[in-house]
Amino acid sequence: MTLQQLRYADAVATYGSISEAARRVFATQPTLTESIRALEEELRVAIFTRTARGVAVTREGEEFLASARQILDDASRISEKYTGKAVRRPQFAVSCQHYAFAVEAFMEVVKANGADAYDFTLRETVTSEIIDDVARHRSEVGVLYLSSRNEKSLRKILKREELQFEELFSARPHVFLGKKHPLAKHKSIRPAELDAYPYITYEQGVENALYFAEEVMPAIDRKKSIRVRDRATMTNLVLGLDGFTVASGVHAKAYNQAIVSVPLKLDETIRVGIVRRSGLPPSPAAEAFIASMRRIIGGNGQK
Repeated sequence: MTLQQLRYADAVATYGSISEAARRVFATQPTLTESIRALEEELRVAIFTRTARGVAVTREGEEFLASARQILDDASRISEKYTGKAVRRPQFAVSCQHYAFAVEAFMEVVKANGADAYDFTLRETVTSEIIDDVARHRSEVGVLYLSSRNEKSLRKILKREELQFEELFSARPHVFLGKKHPLAKHKSIRPAELDAYPYITYEQGVENALYFAEEVMPAIDRKKSIRVRDRATMTNLVLGLDGFTVASGVHAKAYNQAIVSVPLKLDETIRVGIVRRSGLPPSPAAEAFIASMRRIIGGNGQK
């Protein structure tokens, strides 16, 4: 097994095509194909499956590539330290629920990255895709919450996918609404006081089970509800319709300054945390991202 073989396998997984991977790494298709075949024979594992539409990474291949990419990152850092030249662009991917503090932490990691080139990804997506992204190594870190409503189901899924949950903070639910909302200056809000206003929640796609919801108060309990896919749309509807949503109450500098949070009188606790593959140490980028989130959350007075 050589670093070149690891680079070839990484390229095929990244571009999903032997021909495109060969073009990107300046190799011939036969050379790349033979190199990966020899690697699979040596390791006695099928990294890819071949189809008429190209190649796909197998489950064993996903686990192999996670380790291979850490080796490639380490090799690149060693090369850069002693020669001044990096041999691979740093890569890092996060999948998260719609948390402004996670976006702010991601921006800090990007700004602190000293490489001349990098390949980072931030996916704000639905809960089921967060779990799938981390389980399939598309993202190194996931960010989501647990509560009494979803913990049993999500814990079962995380265990099945060999993932671990590490709590970042716990908080009481808060209502997020516009500063001009009739309830904005209340010290706290009861769920019944929200009946006249539309409840804006995040759609969960085909996996719309209650335990995948991003909001601790179910939309099915509300008279008026609107589902959206992105944070910008939610903000516009909260402000334009005197709507509201329910979240942890953690603000970030990047969050819309026209939004305020008011404690919700609901007997529930939100536990926000990170999801990672069990047994795999975090990369330097992941460690920096987690540390940034903890610092931002700490600045908001959360435990």
